[in-house]
Amino acid sequence: MTIILQHKLQRGICTRLIALLDSRWGFVPPVLLALVLMTSAAEPFADDQLPPQDKPLPVAAVEALNALSGGPHAGFRANHAKGLLTSGTFTPAKQAVDLSEAPHFTASVPVLVRFSDPTGVPNLPDADPNASPHGMAIRFQLPDGSSTDIVSISANGFPVATPEDFVTMLQAVAHSGADVAKPTPIEQFLGSHPAALKFVTTPRPAPESFATLAYFGVNAFKFTNAAGKSRFARYQILPVAGEYSLSDADAAKAKPSYLMDELPRRIANRPVKFRLVAQLANDGDPTNDATAVWPDDRQQIELGIISVDATSAEQVAAQKALLFNPLTLPKGIEPSEDPVLLFRPAAYAVSFGQRAQ
Repeated sequence: MTIILQHKLQRGICTRLIALLDSRWGFVPPVLLALVLMTSAAEPFADDQLPPQDKPLPVAAVEALNALSGGPHAGFRANHAKGLLTSGTFTPAKQAVDLSEAPHFTASVPVLVRFSDPTGVPNLPDADPNASPHGMAIRFQLPDGSSTDIVSISANGFPVATPEDFVTMLQAVAHSGADVAKPTPIEQFLGSHPAALKFVTTPRPAPESFATLAYFGVNAFKFTNAAGKSRFARYQILPVAGEYSLSDADAAKAKPSYLMDELPRRIANRPVKFRLVAQLANDGDPTNDATAVWPDDRQQIELGIISVDATSAEQVAAQKALLFNPLTLPKGIEPSEDPVLLFRPAAYAVSFGQRAQ
Protein backbone atom coordinates (compact mmCIF):
# COMPACT_ATOMS: atom_id res chain seq x y z
CA MET A 1 0.00 0.00 0.00
CA THR A 2 2.77 2.46 0.95
CA ILE A 3 4.73 1.77 -2.25
CA ILE A 4 1.57 2.32 -4.30
CA LEU A 5 1.05 5.64 -2.51
CA GLN A 6 4.62 6.63 -3.25
CA HIS A 7 3.93 6.19 -6.95
CA LYS A 8 0.56 7.92 -6.91
CA LEU A 9 0.87 10.90 -4.56
CA GLN A 10 3.01 13.94 -5.19
CA ARG A 11 4.97 15.57 -2.43
CA GLY A 12 3.16 18.90 -2.89
CA ILE A 13 -0.15 17.23 -2.03
CA CYS A 14 1.45 15.67 1.05
CA THR A 15 2.82 18.99 2.28
CA ARG A 16 -0.54 20.71 1.84
CA LEU A 17 -2.39 17.88 3.58
CA ILE A 18 -0.04 17.98 6.57
CA ALA A 19 -0.39 21.75 6.78
CA LEU A 20 -4.19 21.47 6.62
CA LEU A 21 -4.31 18.86 9.38
CA ASP A 22 -1.94 20.82 11.56
CA SER A 23 -3.86 24.07 11.14
CA ARG A 24 -7.20 22.35 11.80
CA TRP A 25 -6.20 20.22 14.80
CA GLY A 26 -2.97 21.79 15.99
CA PHE A 27 -1.15 18.49 15.43
CA VAL A 28 -1.00 15.60 12.97
CA PRO A 29 -1.92 12.14 14.31
CA PRO A 30 1.30 10.08 14.19
CA VAL A 31 -0.22 7.12 12.36
CA LEU A 32 -1.66 9.39 9.67
CA LEU A 33 1.58 11.37 9.53
CA ALA A 34 3.57 8.21 8.96
CA LEU A 35 1.24 7.17 6.13
CA VAL A 36 1.22 10.55 4.44
CA LEU A 37 4.91 11.33 4.85
CA MET A 38 5.95 8.02 3.33
CA THR A 39 5.20 9.77 0.03
CA SER A 40 7.46 12.75 0.66
CA ALA A 41 10.72 11.59 -0.92
CA ALA A 42 12.07 13.94 -3.58
CA GLU A 43 10.59 11.91 -6.44
CA PRO A 44 8.37 8.81 -6.68
CA PHE A 45 10.52 5.71 -6.55
CA ALA A 46 11.18 3.78 -9.74
CA ASP A 47 11.37 0.01 -9.39
CA ASP A 48 15.15 -0.01 -9.71
CA GLN A 49 15.52 2.68 -7.03
CA LEU A 50 13.92 0.74 -4.21
CA PRO A 51 16.24 -0.37 -1.42
CA PRO A 52 17.43 -3.98 -1.53
CA GLN A 53 14.75 -4.99 0.98
CA ASP A 54 12.02 -3.64 -1.34
CA LYS A 55 10.94 -1.44 1.57
CA PRO A 56 10.26 2.31 1.56
CA LEU A 57 13.43 4.28 2.22
CA PRO A 58 12.21 5.69 5.58
CA VAL A 59 11.63 2.15 6.83
CA ALA A 60 14.99 0.97 5.48
CA ALA A 61 16.74 3.91 7.17
CA VAL A 62 15.19 3.23 10.57
CA GLU A 63 15.96 -0.48 10.31
CA ALA A 64 19.57 0.31 9.41
CA LEU A 65 19.86 2.64 12.41
CA ASN A 66 18.37 -0.07 14.62
CA ALA A 67 20.92 -2.56 13.36
CA LEU A 68 23.81 -0.24 14.20
CA SER A 69 22.52 0.49 17.72
CA GLY A 70 21.52 -3.05 18.62
CA GLY A 71 17.93 -1.89 18.63
CA PRO A 72 15.15 -1.16 18.43
CA HIS A 73 15.24 0.05 22.02
CA ALA A 74 11.73 0.21 23.44
CA GLY A 75 10.46 3.75 23.89
CA PHE A 76 13.46 5.43 22.25
CA ARG A 77 14.15 7.13 18.92
CA ALA A 78 16.03 5.21 16.25
CA ASN A 79 18.47 8.13 16.13
CA HIS A 80 19.26 10.75 18.76
CA ALA A 81 17.84 8.36 21.34
CA LYS A 82 19.51 9.99 24.34
CA GLY A 83 18.21 13.48 24.97
CA LEU A 84 17.18 16.22 27.36
CA LEU A 85 13.98 18.24 26.99
CA THR A 86 13.93 21.89 28.02
CA SER A 87 11.69 24.92 27.50
CA GLY A 88 11.92 28.66 27.16
CA THR A 89 11.07 31.58 24.90
CA PHE A 90 11.99 32.83 21.45
CA THR A 91 12.15 36.61 21.08
CA PRO A 92 12.41 37.77 17.47
CA ALA A 93 14.83 40.45 16.32
CA LYS A 94 13.36 43.53 14.64
CA GLN A 95 14.87 42.59 11.29
CA ALA A 96 13.41 39.06 11.27
CA VAL A 97 10.31 40.34 9.47
CA ASP A 98 12.56 41.52 6.64
CA LEU A 99 13.16 37.86 5.83
CA SER A 100 9.79 36.25 6.58
CA GLU A 101 6.24 37.03 7.68
CA ALA A 102 6.18 33.86 9.82
CA PRO A 103 4.27 34.57 13.06
CA HIS A 104 7.15 33.77 15.42
CA PHE A 105 9.21 36.47 13.69
CA THR A 106 6.69 39.13 14.76
CA ALA A 107 6.11 38.27 18.44
CA SER A 108 7.71 36.25 21.24
CA VAL A 109 6.56 32.63 21.52
CA PRO A 110 7.22 29.70 23.87
CA VAL A 111 9.64 27.01 22.71
CA LEU A 112 10.43 23.42 23.55
CA VAL A 113 14.07 22.52 22.95
CA ARG A 114 15.47 18.99 22.91
CA PHE A 115 19.24 18.49 23.08
CA SER A 116 20.52 15.06 22.12
CA ASP A 117 23.30 12.64 21.30
CA PRO A 118 23.18 10.82 17.95
CA THR A 119 22.73 7.08 17.35
CA GLY A 120 19.97 4.91 18.70
CA VAL A 121 21.95 3.89 21.79
CA PRO A 122 20.01 5.23 24.82
CA ASN A 123 22.98 5.07 27.21
CA LEU A 124 25.72 6.29 24.87
CA PRO A 125 28.36 8.21 26.88
CA ASP A 126 28.11 11.92 26.07
CA ALA A 127 31.86 12.22 25.37
CA ASP A 128 32.00 9.13 23.14
CA PRO A 129 33.33 10.01 19.65
CA ASN A 130 30.09 8.57 18.24
CA ALA A 131 28.09 11.09 20.30
CA SER A 132 28.92 13.93 17.93
CA PRO A 133 27.49 15.77 16.11
CA HIS A 134 24.93 16.49 18.79
CA GLY A 135 21.38 17.56 18.06
CA MET A 136 19.17 20.52 18.92
CA ALA A 137 15.50 20.37 17.92
CA ILE A 138 13.26 23.39 18.56
CA ARG A 139 9.47 23.60 18.59
CA PHE A 140 8.02 27.10 18.32
CA GLN A 141 4.51 27.19 19.81
CA LEU A 142 2.66 29.70 17.63
CA PRO A 143 -0.12 32.08 18.76
CA ASP A 144 -2.86 30.21 16.85
CA GLY A 145 -2.10 26.96 18.70
CA SER A 146 -0.08 25.39 15.91
CA SER A 147 3.67 24.89 15.92
CA THR A 148 6.72 24.85 13.68
CA ASP A 149 10.01 23.04 14.19
CA ILE A 150 13.72 23.41 13.47
CA VAL A 151 15.93 20.33 13.48
CA SER A 152 19.67 21.00 13.67
CA ILE A 153 23.00 19.31 14.41
CA SER A 154 26.36 20.55 15.67
CA ALA A 155 27.91 20.22 12.21
CA ASN A 156 27.66 22.57 9.26
CA GLY A 157 26.63 20.23 6.47
CA PHE A 158 25.47 16.66 6.05
CA PRO A 159 27.45 13.63 4.84
CA VAL A 160 25.15 12.74 1.93
CA ALA A 161 22.85 14.52 -0.49
CA THR A 162 20.12 11.92 -0.95
CA PRO A 163 18.08 9.52 1.20
CA GLU A 164 19.31 6.64 -0.94
CA ASP A 165 22.92 7.45 -0.10
CA PHE A 166 22.03 7.80 3.58
CA VAL A 167 20.62 4.27 3.69
CA THR A 168 23.54 2.93 1.67
CA MET A 169 26.01 4.57 4.05
CA LEU A 170 24.32 3.10 7.13
CA GLN A 171 24.25 -0.35 5.56
CA ALA A 172 27.92 -0.01 4.58
CA VAL A 173 28.83 0.73 8.20
CA ALA A 174 26.84 -2.30 9.36
CA HIS A 175 28.73 -4.57 6.97
CA SER A 176 32.21 -3.25 7.80
CA GLY A 177 33.29 -5.17 10.88
CA ALA A 178 36.88 -5.79 11.90
CA ASP A 179 36.94 -9.16 10.13
CA VAL A 180 35.75 -7.77 6.77
CA ALA A 181 38.26 -7.70 3.91
CA LYS A 182 39.75 -4.36 2.87
CA PRO A 183 38.54 -2.14 1.45
CA THR A 184 35.44 -2.53 3.60
CA PRO A 185 32.04 -1.41 2.32
CA ILE A 186 32.26 1.84 4.29
CA GLU A 187 35.78 2.51 3.02
CA GLN A 188 34.50 2.02 -0.50
CA PHE A 189 31.56 4.32 0.18
CA LEU A 190 33.73 7.07 1.65
CA GLY A 191 36.15 6.73 -1.24
CA SER A 192 33.38 7.58 -3.69
CA HIS A 193 31.63 10.20 -1.54
CA PRO A 194 34.06 13.00 -0.63
CA ALA A 195 31.48 14.96 1.39
CA ALA A 196 30.88 11.94 3.61
CA LEU A 197 34.62 11.43 4.02
CA LYS A 198 35.07 15.05 5.08
CA PHE A 199 32.13 14.78 7.47
CA VAL A 200 33.44 11.71 9.30
CA THR A 201 37.07 12.92 9.44
CA THR A 202 36.32 16.44 10.72
CA PRO A 203 37.47 16.69 14.37
CA ARG A 204 34.56 17.20 16.78
CA PRO A 205 35.89 17.49 20.34
CA ALA A 206 33.48 16.84 23.18
CA PRO A 207 31.76 20.10 24.18
CA GLU A 208 31.85 21.59 27.65
CA SER A 209 28.08 21.87 27.51
CA PHE A 210 25.16 21.71 25.14
CA ALA A 211 25.12 25.46 25.80
CA THR A 212 28.60 25.93 24.27
CA LEU A 213 27.91 24.31 20.91
CA ALA A 214 26.86 25.89 17.61
CA TYR A 215 24.11 24.08 15.75
CA PHE A 216 23.22 24.21 12.06
CA GLY A 217 20.11 23.55 10.05
CA VAL A 218 21.76 21.72 7.17
CA ASN A 219 18.73 22.03 4.85
CA ALA A 220 17.66 25.22 3.08
CA PHE A 221 14.23 26.82 3.29
CA LYS A 222 12.52 29.51 1.22
CA PHE A 223 11.61 32.54 3.33
CA THR A 224 9.10 35.13 2.09
CA ASN A 225 8.30 38.47 3.76
CA ALA A 226 5.05 40.42 3.76
CA ALA A 227 6.12 42.32 0.64
CA GLY A 228 6.45 39.04 -1.27
CA LYS A 229 10.24 39.03 -1.46
CA SER A 230 11.71 35.55 -1.17
CA ARG A 231 15.19 34.34 -0.24
CA PHE A 232 16.65 30.92 0.46
CA ALA A 233 18.46 30.52 3.76
CA ARG A 234 19.75 28.03 6.29
CA TYR A 235 19.51 28.30 10.06
CA GLN A 236 22.48 28.73 12.38
CA ILE A 237 21.97 28.54 16.15
CA LEU A 238 24.91 30.14 17.91
CA PRO A 239 25.60 30.01 21.67
CA VAL A 240 25.67 33.39 23.40
CA ALA A 241 28.09 31.90 25.94
CA GLY A 242 30.58 31.10 23.16
CA GLU A 243 31.89 27.78 21.87
CA TYR A 244 33.99 25.71 24.28
CA SER A 245 35.10 22.09 24.24
CA LEU A 246 36.82 19.69 26.63
CA SER A 247 40.44 18.69 26.35
CA ASP A 248 41.06 15.08 25.39
CA ALA A 249 42.13 14.39 28.99
CA ASP A 250 38.96 15.90 30.44
CA ALA A 251 36.79 14.11 27.88
CA ALA A 252 38.35 10.80 28.90
CA LYS A 253 37.37 11.49 32.52
CA ALA A 254 33.87 12.83 31.77
CA LYS A 255 30.93 11.04 33.34
CA PRO A 256 28.69 9.13 30.90
CA SER A 257 25.87 11.70 31.12
CA TYR A 258 27.88 14.83 31.89
CA LEU A 259 26.08 16.89 29.22
CA MET A 260 22.63 15.78 30.33
CA ASP A 261 23.53 16.53 33.97
CA GLU A 262 25.33 19.84 33.39
CA LEU A 263 22.69 21.69 31.40
CA PRO A 264 19.93 21.60 34.06
CA ARG A 265 22.40 22.99 36.62
CA ARG A 266 23.40 25.76 34.23
CA ILE A 267 19.77 26.62 33.47
CA ALA A 268 18.97 26.76 37.19
CA ASN A 269 21.56 29.54 37.58
CA ARG A 270 20.58 31.59 34.53
CA PRO A 271 18.86 31.12 31.16
CA VAL A 272 20.90 29.54 28.38
CA LYS A 273 20.71 31.66 25.25
CA PHE A 274 21.30 31.11 21.56
CA ARG A 275 21.20 33.51 18.61
CA LEU A 276 19.00 32.24 15.78
CA VAL A 277 20.59 33.40 12.52
CA ALA A 278 19.66 32.93 8.87
CA GLN A 279 22.55 32.49 6.44
CA LEU A 280 21.31 33.71 3.05
CA ALA A 281 22.10 31.98 -0.21
CA ASN A 282 23.67 33.90 -3.07
CA ASP A 283 22.49 33.35 -6.62
CA GLY A 284 23.91 30.03 -7.73
CA ASP A 285 24.38 28.58 -4.25
CA PRO A 286 22.87 25.07 -4.15
CA THR A 287 19.71 24.91 -2.06
CA ASN A 288 18.88 21.24 -2.68
CA ASP A 289 22.12 19.63 -1.44
CA ALA A 290 22.81 19.37 2.29
CA THR A 291 26.47 18.48 1.63
CA ALA A 292 27.11 21.83 -0.10
CA VAL A 293 28.11 24.20 2.71
CA TRP A 294 27.81 27.87 1.75
CA PRO A 295 30.86 30.10 2.29
CA ASP A 296 31.13 32.07 5.53
CA ASP A 297 30.98 35.37 3.66
CA ARG A 298 27.30 34.93 2.84
CA GLN A 299 24.98 37.57 4.33
CA GLN A 300 23.40 36.74 7.68
CA ILE A 301 20.23 38.07 9.27
CA GLU A 302 19.63 37.95 13.03
CA LEU A 303 16.28 36.32 13.61
CA GLY A 304 16.15 36.46 17.40
CA ILE A 305 17.16 34.94 20.72
CA ILE A 306 16.24 31.49 22.01
CA SER A 307 16.29 31.65 25.81
CA VAL A 308 16.12 28.27 27.57
CA ASP A 309 15.08 28.73 31.19
CA ALA A 310 13.57 25.45 32.42
CA THR A 311 14.17 21.72 32.31
CA SER A 312 11.07 19.63 31.74
CA ALA A 313 9.98 17.81 34.89
CA GLU A 314 8.76 14.73 33.02
CA GLN A 315 11.51 13.65 30.64
CA VAL A 316 10.68 10.09 29.56
CA ALA A 317 7.00 10.43 28.65
CA ALA A 318 7.40 13.94 27.21
CA GLN A 319 10.28 12.96 24.93
CA LYS A 320 8.55 9.78 23.82
CA ALA A 321 5.44 11.72 22.78
CA LEU A 322 7.27 14.52 20.96
CA LEU A 323 7.58 14.21 17.18
CA PHE A 324 9.50 16.99 15.43
CA ASN A 325 8.53 17.69 11.84
CA PRO A 326 10.63 20.21 9.86
CA LEU A 327 7.94 20.35 7.17
CA THR A 328 5.25 21.75 9.47
CA LEU A 329 5.75 25.31 8.31
CA PRO A 330 3.79 28.55 8.77
CA LYS A 331 3.06 31.09 6.09
CA GLY A 332 6.31 32.77 5.13
CA ILE A 333 8.48 29.63 5.17
CA GLU A 334 8.51 26.88 2.54
CA PRO A 335 10.70 23.81 2.07
CA SER A 336 13.43 23.75 -0.53
CA GLU A 337 13.74 20.86 -2.98
CA ASP A 338 16.42 19.24 -0.81
CA PRO A 339 15.57 15.50 -0.90
CA VAL A 340 17.11 14.93 2.54
CA LEU A 341 14.80 17.58 4.03
CA LEU A 342 11.75 16.10 2.33
CA PHE A 343 12.74 12.63 3.56
CA ARG A 344 13.28 13.56 7.21
CA PRO A 345 9.65 13.67 8.46
CA ALA A 346 8.90 10.28 6.95
CA ALA A 347 11.83 8.66 8.73
CA TYR A 348 10.95 10.47 11.98
CA ALA A 349 7.38 9.19 11.70
CA VAL A 350 8.57 5.60 11.27
CA SER A 351 10.79 6.02 14.33
CA PHE A 352 7.86 7.54 16.24
CA GLY A 353 5.64 4.60 15.39
CA GLN A 354 8.35 2.23 16.60
CA ARG A 355 8.82 3.90 19.98
CA ALA A 356 5.08 4.37 20.51
CA GLN A 357 4.46 0.61 20.45
